[in-house]
Amino acid sequence: MTAAELVAGFLVPGLAVLFRGPQLWGRLALLTSATLLLIYVVWLGYPSANLALGLLISIHSTGFVHYCKPLMAEENFRSRLTFTLCSLLAMMLILYWPARSLVQHHLLTPLSMNGRVIVVQRISPPHGMHRGDCVAYSLPETSEGAAHEGGAVWFHGGAGLGPFLAVGDDHVVFSENGFSVNGSLHAALPSMPHSGEWIVPEKHWFIWPNLVISGHGNVSEQRISETMLELADVSPGQYLGRPFRHWFWRPQTLP
Repeated sequence: MTAAELVAGFLVPGLAVLFRGPQLWGRLALLTSATLLLIYVVWLGYPSANLALGLLISIHSTGFVHYCKPLMAEENFRSRLTFTLCSLLAMMLILYWPARSLVQHHLLTPLSMNGRVIVVQRISPPHGMHRGDCVAYSLPETSEGAAHEGGAVWFHGGAGLGPFLAVGDDHVVFSENGFSVNGSLHAALPSMPHSGEWIVPEKHWFIWPNLVISGHGNVSEQRISETMLELADVSPGQYLGRPFRHWFWRPQTLP
């Protein structure tokens, strides 16, 4: 055992098996690890990606323990089992959980939308966005109104995905026929108000939420529309990223 091989085998899945041998199993471990990593990236957000990640961690930790076999040769079964579990836990805490958090919070975020997964890239800033561009944004959990005021509306926080309908300082007018942005008429979206107008605040965006509404009790349509309008006011701090049109060979159907 050498310090350089020990560190490299801890950092790179499958490499420890190549160092310890046999060479054929080492190459197979490296190839399998690379394949599992590719499956995780391609199917990001799906159960198959989580399964591939679990198998990758298993191969990585097993290979590392295999490399450390001379170190544990004289130890009893309990000590070897403890070393195996500690190696697995160390890899998850030091490598895999931080790496997964980095990818999903700063590089690529999978969003589950109506039974499908949309992969969003987090690198591009929100500058230079135009009406019609589709973005992902965060939505806070909120509760509005009371039973004697037309019903209470409770919204579960999460993430939204939709196009810019208007940008800062645009004039939005709601009517029975739809809604207009600076005089340009568009078809009404679900639960939009049938009257009223609104000036989009500076540096904010107007994105109508695409939500599933579950009714319990007597809640007025006006109360729902008011809550939806509040959620449609999106600030730059809520911006998450832009969805890819395609993720590898899969087209991503956007709202």
